[in-house]
Amino acid sequence: MEGLHPLKELVAKQKQGIPEGIYSACSANEYVIEAAMERALKSGSYVLIEATANQVNQFGGYTGMKPADFKAFVYGIAGKVQFPEEKILLGGDHLGPLTWKNEQSVTAMEKSCELLKQYVSAGFTKIHIDTSMHLADDNINEKLDTHVIAERGAILCKVAEEAYAELLEKDKNALQPVYVVGSEVPIPGGSQEEEEGIQVTKVDDFEATVETFKQAFHKLGLYKAWDNVIAVVVQPGVEFGDETIHEYNREAAKDLCNALKKYPSLVFEGHSTDYQTPEGLKEMVEDGIAILKVGPALTFALREGLFALSMIEEELFRYNPDIHLSNLVNVFDEAMLQNPGNWKKHYHGSGVKIRFARKYSFSDRCRYYLPDPNVQSSIKRLVENLETAPIPLSLLSQYMPVQYIKVRSGNLSNDPVSLLKDRVVNCVDDYLYATEAKRQ
Repeated sequence: MEGLHPLKELVAKQKQGIPEGIYSACSANEYVIEAAMERALKSGSYVLIEATANQVNQFGGYTGMKPADFKAFVYGIAGKVQFPEEKILLGGDHLGPLTWKNEQSVTAMEKSCELLKQYVSAGFTKIHIDTSMHLADDNINEKLDTHVIAERGAILCKVAEEAYAELLEKDKNALQPVYVVGSEVPIPGGSQEEEEGIQVTKVDDFEATVETFKQAFHKLGLYKAWDNVIAVVVQPGVEFGDETIHEYNREAAKDLCNALKKYPSLVFEGHSTDYQTPEGLKEMVEDGIAILKVGPALTFALREGLFALSMIEEELFRYNPDIHLSNLVNVFDEAMLQNPGNWKKHYHGSGVKIRFARKYSFSDRCRYYLPDPNVQSSIKRLVENLETAPIPLSLLSQYMPVQYIKVRSGNLSNDPVSLLKDRVVNCVDDYLYATEAKRQ
């Protein structure tokens, strides 16, 4: 397909001095994706939905979905909310050996190649290649050499290009994938430790990374693919932990962002931008960090909405013998306690602190338990219970004050699903404010 990829158009606008960006919703939750699409319908914008390698891979990931399944899942939601498919951009996040980093490099890379092949074959067109992690036979005591990271990245890109060539034979209109690379890639889901300070990527390191990746791509004959590298992941000084948020400091990132001006076809991709203020996000986009990744903040907002609705349910039906309460907060915690693998390495400290983190950590691990059958059943019961009677405005004001104002003004329906999705929209709106160039 000869048409320009929408993200390449975005890069072109950035280079013309137009402070436009896009946010990437890194989520496999149906409510989150619905909310993002419904909001995009109002703004007329593209929606960029990304799946991470641990969520969706050739073995099913923690969602049980392979890349083709995830595409069908997203398109199914689009059909439900009547969102145009041509406005959907599908991305693969942290594609590489992340999920198999404890294996030898040979087997980890073999699995990574299959991962890339399946994502591209399924029609994902924004491919974040991440080979920044140590594998089992790398020296853990030394920083992983940028040349090794770039060489592994180029191998994966070659597989992606081959998969795209095969896809083109079946579909002449298949959009050429664009790529995101980098060597200083924050881990998915936020910092595992409460760090005192975050080190902004040094200009020399950024420039060396670009040159090293370019050489690795060219060595494998990937000249066209290099032209389709649109962004580099750097650390611009944003991160979050259990209870802390490292705010964007424009002055601290000034030298790094100025260095970007030397590269006419590249922008920065910002990871871990969750929980930044709208103004901070806006400054990031203006400074060339044009792709803003957000994941945990979306499911954190969803979890807040679920907990708020659970409180409303409790107040409404606590003494009603005919209503079986969802008991959602406890069901969530029980699911996390029964299968601690997705949070145990992330939460530290005393038992009280860990118990608090399971519910309220900014490094939201609740999202791993949303597909749990007991959690799903509890959410279903919560919604059904709240649909049996109108939610009193006084309770809505108490537990969901932002939604209360929207309901009062006639801009939001007072039903549990609409309220829940709108809590996610609160987060989405911060990103739309930051990424849309035409604003007040």
